[in-house]
Amino acid sequence: MPSETAMLGLYVHWPFCARICPYCDFNVFLARNHDAGALLAAVCADLAAHRDRIGPRRLSSLHFGGGTPSLMQPHEIGAVIEAADRLFGFEPDPEIGLEANPSSSARVLFEGFRAAGINRLSLGVQALNDPDLARLGRDHDAAGARAAIEAARSVFPRFSIDLIYARHGQSLDAWERELAEALDLGLQHLSAYQLTIEEGTPFARQYRRGQIITPDEEEAARFYELTEAMTRARGLPAYEVSNHAASPWQQSRHNLLYWRSADWIGVGPGAHGRLSLRGARLATAAWDSVTAYVNAVAAHGVGWRSAEELDAAAIAQERVLMGLRLTEGAPITTIPEARRPLLAVLAGDGLVRILGERIALTAQGRLVTDRIAGELSG
Repeated sequence: MPSETAMLGLYVHWPFCARICPYCDFNVFLARNHDAGALLAAVCADLAAHRDRIGPRRLSSLHFGGGTPSLMQPHEIGAVIEAADRLFGFEPDPEIGLEANPSSSARVLFEGFRAAGINRLSLGVQALNDPDLARLGRDHDAAGARAAIEAARSVFPRFSIDLIYARHGQSLDAWERELAEALDLGLQHLSAYQLTIEEGTPFARQYRRGQIITPDEEEAARFYELTEAMTRARGLPAYEVSNHAASPWQQSRHNLLYWRSADWIGVGPGAHGRLSLRGARLATAAWDSVTAYVNAVAAHGVGWRSAEELDAAAIAQERVLMGLRLTEGAPITTIPEARRPLLAVLAGDGLVRILGERIALTAQGRLVTDRIAGELSG
């Protein structure tokens, strides 16, 4: 388990969106008729209560996610960064990241975010053609996406884009052309995700009606293998199942905290956290609704709906599930002893590699990451 002096991140969930994408199952709300000022004050108060609970630990990263945190004004983002610095302080050269959507005023917005303290931008492009962007419910077009990428590159030394593949009706050849176009835009980091149909979303209802067709397992594997091959050939090898970077400096340090099972504070409606406190590993979850979260902070200091102490089995399961997503793998010590005999079997099947004291998935193993992680975690 991470020690109480190990690296610590901060995740701020800003749940407001101008529109809600039909594939999204995150904790999000339409931006209209919500008091952003009250939420901002609650987030900063929540941070202060966390500082009282966990004591003096410095932050190695701060990430604004959502939702659409780029709907925040630069001065609002700056207020959260200032509160985090005042209450905790930052390690040298911290990563302070923001998720943003392309917009017609991207450059002006990005310059404001940079001035407020953001030093890494994650841009939700998702597709580079207008019909698919419309189907995905995005409010930008392909030209706007390309302009936003250019603006991000000019403003931020570290930026990434998200793309979704294996979309309805998308052929492997079409994805190859689209990915090649994206890589031609000078990317240093790319997050490429296979479209998943999440319960409770409009896409799930359309899928049940046969209006959305997704690739079968074999075809999905071909999409993944093509993505791996093309990014590697263009100097952006995978360092995690869905994430590709030109160098370690370009990797997402905040996400690495999750995958390495370090500690992070989660504030904002629906935010989750993991904290090592007094010898225990806590899984925290904030109230989902904005009103409930703001009221909880006002009444109790923190917006936690729950703070569950994880047992040894749950801790091990998380460490295996998250660690095996990384190309570097996970320490063998994260595998419960009763499951370690499986390592030889999986290695013999060409699914894992034993690298000294670590275990990593092979290219073939990454196609079935969740199955292997489930088997090894018990």
